[in-house]
Amino acid sequence: MDLNERKNGLTTAKTPEGASPVGPVWKPDLYKLQQEAPRPNAVFCPNRQLCYPNHYGAAFHGAMSHNEAAAVLTNDGYYLVRLSGSSENPIYTLSLKFNGKVKHYKLYYDNGQHYVGDRKFDSLTELVAHGLVTMYIECEAGPYIALMSDLAQYEKSPAYLTLNRLKRKTKDQVIQDNNGPVDYDKPHNFKVHNFKGLNWCEFCGNFLWGFTAQGVKCEDCGFSAHVKCGEKLPADCCPDLKQMRGVFGIDLTSLVKVHRTARPFVVDKCVKEVEARGLDTEGIYRVSGFAEEMDSLRMAFDRDGENADVSAIVYDNINVVAGILKLYLRLLPIPLITYEAHPAIIRAVQLQTVGEQITGLKDALTLLPPAHYNTLKFLMSHLARVVEHQNQNKMSSQNLSTVFAPTLMPTPDLTKCANALPDMTNEIAALQLLIDHQHLIFS
Repeated sequence: MDLNERKNGLTTAKTPEGASPVGPVWKPDLYKLQQEAPRPNAVFCPNRQLCYPNHYGAAFHGAMSHNEAAAVLTNDGYYLVRLSGSSENPIYTLSLKFNGKVKHYKLYYDNGQHYVGDRKFDSLTELVAHGLVTMYIECEAGPYIALMSDLAQYEKSPAYLTLNRLKRKTKDQVIQDNNGPVDYDKPHNFKVHNFKGLNWCEFCGNFLWGFTAQGVKCEDCGFSAHVKCGEKLPADCCPDLKQMRGVFGIDLTSLVKVHRTARPFVVDKCVKEVEARGLDTEGIYRVSGFAEEMDSLRMAFDRDGENADVSAIVYDNINVVAGILKLYLRLLPIPLITYEAHPAIIRAVQLQTVGEQITGLKDALTLLPPAHYNTLKFLMSHLARVVEHQNQNKMSSQNLSTVFAPTLMPTPDLTKCANALPDMTNEIAALQLLIDHQHLIFS
């Protein structure tokens, strides 16, 4: 994939016919904003003898006015609990500072949980953290949030290809078996859900932010979405596919933990096949396969897992296998080179000498999770072997870096206009260094 294939945070895999086997990738912008939001920091009461409710801890300051609270809360993220009202009818107020202003909320506690609105939290810190994230995201991307469900193209979403094409295939087979039409439409059975870990809306592709009740999940098929997005989803629930969530678009670390492997099996199988019969193929990784074959292989991986057949008997065009490897990496919710490591890698590339750059890259890669690091090491070693055959395949380390940079080191930005393309000069230079000096960087 080249830079012209990536616009406005979306990537497509082009084919010779101009078709595309996949629509938008997961949009990480809201996840990045959550990471940037202020962190909760309780301001403890200096009067340790104060008798305060145990569930508020030392963050309770007793009776305190608005002005007194504002004087104590000096930085964004600072918070405290204060008392107002009469002794017969005490009112507890949560005061916190955000965006340079102190905000006050009536605080409630019931059955071990804290809340100021509908959502309840097991700890006061979780409540404040959720509030800070929500306010920060709404402040930075309010107009985008208001429109994201309207702008979504569900038919091109990452979930649609696997779930709905398999559903249609099942439906067509039932029609053939029963010699008559079958009404397969079924509304989703959505319930508000507390998601654990990192999760994305399968309707619009945006991050499900927050720490509790981030969205809704269908109890019959497992489809996850924002509340507003769930309201716009068609009646296409397919309960028979409840356990078949596939491998594409799944967090890399989660996938390898489930399969107990060092790297995703998709990467291993595709690399092995490319090295067996594709190293001398001109334009390997630059030329994409046909859309129908790409769809077929993706569904084979989602359906058969490690038993998917990628051999020449089924897919004689090696560009299909190479394209699926790129597609798998492109659909990772968190890129192979994570957002935490990305800036450090760019800083390393900007150092003066190659020796300094190599040392800087080694330090930057320590920020990667183990599964990401092991997969990147394996991939760079493979790409170095591809470069060894560049006289035949015409793919130098610079060519490969240009192809893989938007996939491995994406730089989406909510503020970019629709036709703007990011400058990936540094990312390309970083990947070229990783390929050319992989034996030193990963030693």
